[in-house]
Amino acid sequence: MADQHAPRATSTLTLTDDRLAAELLTLRDCLRWAASEFHLAGLFHGHGSDSPWDEAVALTLGALHLPWNVDPAVLDARLLPMERSRIVALVRSRIVHRRPLPYLLGEAWFAGLPFDVDERVLIPRSPIAELVESGFDAWFPEEPPHRVLDLCAGSGCIGIATALHLPTSEVDLADISQEALAVARQNISRHDVGARVRAVASDLFDALPGRYDLIVSNPPYVDARDLAIMPAEFRHEPALALGSGADGLDITRRILSEAREHLTERGVLIVEVGNSDHHLEAAFPEVPFLWLDFERGGQGVFALTADELDAHAASFA
Repeated sequence: MADQHAPRATSTLTLTDDRLAAELLTLRDCLRWAASEFHLAGLFHGHGSDSPWDEAVALTLGALHLPWNVDPAVLDARLLPMERSRIVALVRSRIVHRRPLPYLLGEAWFAGLPFDVDERVLIPRSPIAELVESGFDAWFPEEPPHRVLDLCAGSGCIGIATALHLPTSEVDLADISQEALAVARQNISRHDVGARVRAVASDLFDALPGRYDLIVSNPPYVDARDLAIMPAEFRHEPALALGSGADGLDITRRILSEAREHLTERGVLIVEVGNSDHHLEAAFPEVPFLWLDFERGGQGVFALTADELDAHAASFA
């Protein structure tokens, strides 16, 4: 049994940044210190890491522009004063402001690829990455989809990663937010896919003529209850990209109602609704949603074919 009279750990963030940077000499020092502070602060880990240690590793390596698989020999390398100061400032911002690490670093990874991110877009974390990496071969085993739509695209990570994994596909990134589209265009340039990927301002399908073989969407889907109790880290993400009505399905209902008119005859719709999946099944009990399983975890992603959308059009009207 723990000693109830033992002194409680005290954060070293009461010290100035200069003092902390002067004391932390090596990469190993910075890693241990950051992990201790993150553990003490009780941070929420859900934007690319799942523990204080993993977050400390991601922050320190990211701050030093080192790859995750760097030679362990560098752990005992002494850091420059400016490098130590940067790490200290990032750790303080992460704890004091609860700002998610990808925003602090300006970068997040999705489907094995780096993407620019900031507070104009959600931080990529969708299990749809596994489908992208497989080339959506469960639905397109012989020939990849020719035209793909990433609907509610945000940073464009799903659509751009799809274009890179499927080099013959043409991809549209659609979002209602001009700010999000600006980030998506940065990522189009970063990955040099401008010949096959375009960003389009559109309120769902309103500005999208033509049909697609594959529509993939990670729309806003957080219900009102969950939105009210989300950890502080989520307050840095755009509210427009999170909440979607009382049951989280306002946008998804529109997608289900309108998607068929924008799919080819053999087209497929894939949508993530997260933990609003139970709301969706309750709203449409007669619809045979195919709920997908993921090796790396994740839930609430369904697929429907064009034929299934036709068969249940009355339910979605």
